[in-house]
Amino acid sequence: LKRNLSMIYKNPVLKGFYPDPSVCFANGKYYLVTSTFQYFPGVALFESDNLVNWKQIGYVLTRPEQVMLDKIPASGGVFAPTIRYNNGRFYMVTTNDTTHRNFYVYTDDIYGEWSDPIEVEQGGIDPSLYFEDGRTFFISNGQDDYGEGGVVQCEIDIATGKKLSHSKSIWKGSGGRYLESPHVYKINGRYYLMAAEGGTEYGHMITYAVSDDIWGEYVTGDNNPILTNRNKAPYIIQGIGHGDLIQDKNGDWHILSLGFRQMGIWMPFHSLGREVFLSPAHFDENGRLFAGLDGTTDAQYEIKGDFAQDKLPVFTFGNTDPAVDWCYLRKHHPENYKLSADKYELCGTDLTLDDADSPTFIAMRQRDFDMELCVNVNLCGNGEGGVTMYMCENEHYDIALKKTADGTFAILKLNIGGIKHEQNRVAVNADNATLIVRADHYNYNFFVKCGDTETHLGSGQVKYLTSEVSGGFTGTMTGLYAVGGTAQFTGFSCAYTESEE
Repeated sequence: LKRNLSMIYKNPVLKGFYPDPSVCFANGKYYLVTSTFQYFPGVALFESDNLVNWKQIGYVLTRPEQVMLDKIPASGGVFAPTIRYNNGRFYMVTTNDTTHRNFYVYTDDIYGEWSDPIEVEQGGIDPSLYFEDGRTFFISNGQDDYGEGGVVQCEIDIATGKKLSHSKSIWKGSGGRYLESPHVYKINGRYYLMAAEGGTEYGHMITYAVSDDIWGEYVTGDNNPILTNRNKAPYIIQGIGHGDLIQDKNGDWHILSLGFRQMGIWMPFHSLGREVFLSPAHFDENGRLFAGLDGTTDAQYEIKGDFAQDKLPVFTFGNTDPAVDWCYLRKHHPENYKLSADKYELCGTDLTLDDADSPTFIAMRQRDFDMELCVNVNLCGNGEGGVTMYMCENEHYDIALKKTADGTFAILKLNIGGIKHEQNRVAVNADNATLIVRADHYNYNFFVKCGDTETHLGSGQVKYLTSEVSGGFTGTMTGLYAVGGTAQFTGFSCAYTESEE
């Protein structure tokens, strides 16, 4: 007899700055994409066997000609992608919010390159695709051809992106502000339109409407919102919304959504960005859609399957791939990077982390609150090289070695709201040292180690590297950078003690 095994998983299922998840099923596996905003490559791409454990397999927008990011503002760039699979081909549709253009790319090989962009002459953001009987419908939120706002839909030629119909507003939401993230599904012969409302903040929620026709009328669900943590307090998980509906291999339904974890119950700040949460969903006998056990996203759920949830590894140069696990700011300048399994060499320019530009910088997402990052830095000539906890050009904490005509120093710089402050400067007797960042829910502590001597340079409060302070839609990145000279990084290690909340 076959046993129906299950396991308990913990949320979030994808930690760190991976917002606006969208998911599809193809060839026995699940594929997920998330927003990347001003970072390059664009649109992170993941694969999973079970909806719980996600492995990043690359990015979708890997060529500069696919996406314009040069000198864009923080939290501009690539918004809210959707991934869909139809007739053996994967499609990813998204918005470059800086250029205000919606476009899609495609591939027949999920592990290979994606096509050049095909633009669609429909405005708004958060675009999605729906395929049925050889026809393709393009859905976004904005204004239709008649000036009416809401969820807007047109039919397109998927080969060219050309509109085959007028754009029509098909639903205005359930009454919440910032209607966004529309997705259309056909389930049991009816069309379900799921969206987000309330803003991607503490009032965020998932709502839906149902129609017997693809063009409407869409009738708002009488049990909206179906998923929100806006009144679940005191509770660490907040901001639940912007979800995509998926049926698993067992026939069970789930919603993958974004959400964020507060620093603490009474500290309404989030630094890790919007992360990916998995919540069960189901339909009642009347076809109404429900999610969570009580309409909220909890810290853990049960799911069918015989597997264990992966833990975060200790990240090193050796077990990460620069083309998959790391990213750059805006326009990539590959000539400034020499990357191998044991050493990253960064050639700095005159651009700094304070510039809304493309300084020499390579980064990973901060994946949890409690962290220890260590790396050896060697300066080749004058200049500066070090580690940054980076939210945006106005908010970042930097620990670095800096060599000048007066000697070599370990420095700590705190940058908040455009206020640039050198917190500490300590002379070192060599051009190399180990830089250490130790983080918890509330503070980053910065150390320099020369030989056997470890010196505490100072600390910075986590709450100033949060969306509540910085604004925008990103999360804190753990970056390596160089300015004005060449810096060699070796012995990189980033280890997490995973939170239990």
